[in-house]
Amino acid sequence: MTNSDAVTALAALAQDSRLAIYRLLVQNVPTGLTVGVIAEQLELPAPTLSFHIKALAHAGLIRSVHEGRFVRCHAEISRIDALVGFLTDNCCGGNPDACRQQAS
Repeated sequence: MTNSDAVTALAALAQDSRLAIYRLLVQNVPTGLTVGVIAEQLELPAPTLSFHIKALAHAGLIRSVHEGRFVRCHAEISRIDALVGFLTDNCCGGNPDACRQQAS
């Protein structure tokens, strides 16, 4: 992951509705959720939800799959794992055990 990729992903998550969408999708791995269910659960109007889904997809954090007339969204767990790895890559001078001890 590059600095630019990390900034794009963090910017996508730095908004209340997008963070809520992503967290909801993470709770529903691996089946994902349809756009209608996301809208219903988060009480978001369709145009607003569409805008946020596009931002999350552009950042590579979610993917959408067409299923007939429905669109199902899935969290891209590998992308968020890469982001967390990027953020903690040089943690504690490259000694991850020191980080774990400090967090306890």
